[in-house]
Amino acid sequence: MMKQQRAKLFKRQTRAYAEGTVEYINHQWIFFDDETDEASSLEEYLHHEIEIYRGKRWRKGNLEENNLVRYKNEKYPLQDGEHIRIRKQLIYSFERLLDELNDDSFFQFVTTLNSLDFSIYDCIYSYNQLTFLRESSAQSGVNFFTFDNGTILCSVQHHFCYSENEHDRFEFTLNTGKRIVIEKLNSQHL
Repeated sequence: MMKQQRAKLFKRQTRAYAEGTVEYINHQWIFFDDETDEASSLEEYLHHEIEIYRGKRWRKGNLEENNLVRYKNEKYPLQDGEHIRIRKQLIYSFERLLDELNDDSFFQFVTTLNSLDFSIYDCIYSYNQLTFLRESSAQSGVNFFTFDNGTILCSVQHHFCYSENEHDRFEFTLNTGKRIVIEKLNSQHL
């Protein structure tokens, strides 16, 4: 799968944004998350991709200093009480794993996760053993991930063995007891 196809799959993920409103309180911009009711300083999201709801549509841009949103070559100042959404960041170790998986394993993993009504943005815990094995010619171990979609939990074990061949095995277990196992064996290690 090419980078474009990976990017398309990323864009189709649900729960990729934190939605809420911004308010100017005590000389500071505060973001109130609609889902969690948590408040945070908008400064935490500087240089992140955000979208502003204006003119009955979402306008994409990047948050810059002085609470300006750059959209193409224009800058828009935020308005008190405005509805925005901020693209969520993936957990670093989980993002590294997604980058390192070969295309077939990546596609099978993400589409299976999606079929269980989970998004890659639902990852709340990540342990990536591969980050500790980069220097090894033969790599094997297990990665652990936990996902929470707000209704159910999913635990994923990723068993891998990379030497002459690449072998990936993903075990999905929901808190309902449902289990799915997928395996991918690639005959040529890149």
